[in-house]
Amino acid sequence: MKLLLPNPGLEERIHTYEDLERMHKEQAEDRPKWDNKTQYILACVGFCIGIGNVWRFPYLCQSHGGGAFLIPYLILLVLEGMPLIFLEFAIGQRLRKGSVGVWQAINPYLTGIGIASMLVSWWCGVYFNALIAWILYYLFNSFQSPLPWTQCPLNENNTGYVAECQRSSTVDYFYYRVTLNTSTSISEGIRSTGKVVYVTTILPYIVLAIFLVRGVTLKGALTGVKFLFTPDVEELMKPTTWLDAGAQVCFSLGIGWGGLIALSSYNPIHNNCKNDALFLPAVTAVTAVFAATVTYTIIGFRATQQYEKCISGNILTLINAFNFPEKSITTDNYDEAFQHLNSTYPAAVMELDMISCDIQKFLSEGVGGPGLAFIVFAEAVINMPASPAWSILFFLMLLSLGLSSLVGTFEGVLGPLRDIHVIQKRWPQGAVAGTIFVVGFFFSLPFAQQSGMYWLALFNDFAGSVPSIFVGLIEMLIVVYIYGIERFNEDIKFMIGYKPNIFWQVTWRFISPFLILVILLFYVITQVQEELTYLVWDPDSENFPSLTSVPYPGWINAVIFLLSGAPLFVPLFYALCRVCCPYVVGSMAYKVKCISVTIFNVL
Repeated sequence: MKLLLPNPGLEERIHTYEDLERMHKEQAEDRPKWDNKTQYILACVGFCIGIGNVWRFPYLCQSHGGGAFLIPYLILLVLEGMPLIFLEFAIGQRLRKGSVGVWQAINPYLTGIGIASMLVSWWCGVYFNALIAWILYYLFNSFQSPLPWTQCPLNENNTGYVAECQRSSTVDYFYYRVTLNTSTSISEGIRSTGKVVYVTTILPYIVLAIFLVRGVTLKGALTGVKFLFTPDVEELMKPTTWLDAGAQVCFSLGIGWGGLIALSSYNPIHNNCKNDALFLPAVTAVTAVFAATVTYTIIGFRATQQYEKCISGNILTLINAFNFPEKSITTDNYDEAFQHLNSTYPAAVMELDMISCDIQKFLSEGVGGPGLAFIVFAEAVINMPASPAWSILFFLMLLSLGLSSLVGTFEGVLGPLRDIHVIQKRWPQGAVAGTIFVVGFFFSLPFAQQSGMYWLALFNDFAGSVPSIFVGLIEMLIVVYIYGIERFNEDIKFMIGYKPNIFWQVTWRFISPFLILVILLFYVITQVQEELTYLVWDPDSENFPSLTSVPYPGWINAVIFLLSGAPLFVPLFYALCRVCCPYVVGSMAYKVKCISVTIFNVL
C-alpha cells in the first residue's frame, strides 16, 4: 500500500503534458529561457562551486582527519546530495516555476516552503556580499609593489613599527586591523546574468590550474598535500564529522536555497535533468578536491617557511648560549645537536627560550573560514616572485567565484518574487535585479562594522547549512507523499523518456530522509551539549597572536534562532495562517503586490 496524502485541486494547478508540449512547440511560454544548455550548466556550476570550495572545504578536511573527511563527504554526496538535486531540477523543470511557485502549485498551504528557501538564499546572499567586498579591497590593494601586507607600518612617532603588527605578522595585521579593524567582541562596533557566467565560472578553473602549476614547484608543497590526504580513521567514528560532511554537501550544492529550482525552470521541458543531476555533484566534488589540493600546496609552502624560521631561531639561540662557531649547527644536523645538548646539559637547555617547532602545528594553524584566503594565501603570495601579479590572479579568482555564487543565490530570491507577482513581468529585469542588490547592500552593512568578522562567522555557521538541510528534507517528503512519487516518476518519464531507476526510488523514499533526520538529530544534540563560542582577535590576550575563544553573549541566541529557526518555522506559520485566516493571507499578498507596483511606477 502506497502512502499518499489527499491533495484536492492539484490537476487544476499544474499544466498537463499536452499543454507543455503545445507551449514548447509554439514557444508560447512567457517564462524566460536559457540561450543554450552550456549557459545553464555554467550558471549551475558557478552557483554550486562558489567561494566555499576554496576556504570552507579545505578547512573541514583539515579539521576532520584530512582524507578521512572525504569518505563521509562522498557517501553523503551520493545518498543525500544527488537525490535532492535531481528532485529540485525535475520539479522546477516540470512545473515551470521558482521555489515559491512550485510548492504553491502542489498545494497553496505549502507556499511557506518556498518562502523559507527564499529566506535562506537572502541570508547567504547578504553575507556573500560582505566577502566580495573584502575580496575587492584586497584586489585593489594588489595593484602596487610591494604589496601593502609585505611589511609592518610605522608607529605614530615614526620611530619603529606598530607593536600589534610586530607581535603577530604582517598578513594577520593587514587582515584583522587594516582591512576589518576588528573589535574584541561581537557586541562592539555597532555605531543580465546568463552572459556573465561564461567568465565568472570558467576563470576560477584557469586561475586554480595556474596556482597548481606554481604551487607544486614551491618548497614544502608536497608536505601540504600529504597532510591533506593523510586520513585519521578515528574521525569516521565521530558524529560531528558526518554532520559537517552532510552540511557541506547541502551548502556546496545550494540545496534548499531555491536557486536550483529557479534555474531549472528556464529549461526546455524535455531537457535531461537526470544527467544534470549526475554531472553537477560530480563537478562540485572534483572541484572541491582540486581546490583543496591547490590550497594545501600553498599551506605546505607557508608551513615549511615557518618551520624553517622557527628552527633557525632555535639554532641561533643554541649557538649564542654555548658559544659555538657560526654554521656549526645547521637545519640538517639540528635534531642531532639538540638531542646531544639536551642529554649533556639538560639544565642549561631548559633555561633557554626554545620554541617547539612542529611542522604539523604550522600546517594546521590559521586554516579556517575566510582567513584561509585573506591570510594564508596573502602570506604565500608575498614570498613568490612578481607577487602583485599572483595576488591579482588569486583575488580575481575569488571575485569570480563570489559573483557566480550570487547569480544563483539571488535568483533564489528573484524567482519567488516573480512567482507571487511582487515583481511584474513588464518591469525591466536589469532594474529589478539592481534594486534587489541595492537592498542587499544595506542589509550587508552590519558586516562592515568592527565586529563584522564575527557576524560573518555567525552567518556562515547558522544561516545556510541547517536550514538548507531542513528545507531539503521537507521538499523530499512533499514530493513523495503529497505530490505523489508515482506522478513524479511519470513526469520524469515525460521529460527525459524513461522513469528513474531503483536507486532514485529508494533514496527518495527511505535513505535520504533517514540520513537527513539523523544529521539534524546529531546537530541538535551537539549544539545543546557544547557552549557556543567564537574566535576573536585580541591584542591584549595572553594567547596573542593566536585567536582567543570566547563564549557568545546570551542575546546572540535570539539572532541564531532568527537565522536557523525562521526558515524552519515559516512553512508551519504560513500554513496555520492560511487555515485560520485565509482572507488575511490573500489580502496581505494582494497589498504587497500593489505596494510594489506603486513604488516601481513612482521610481
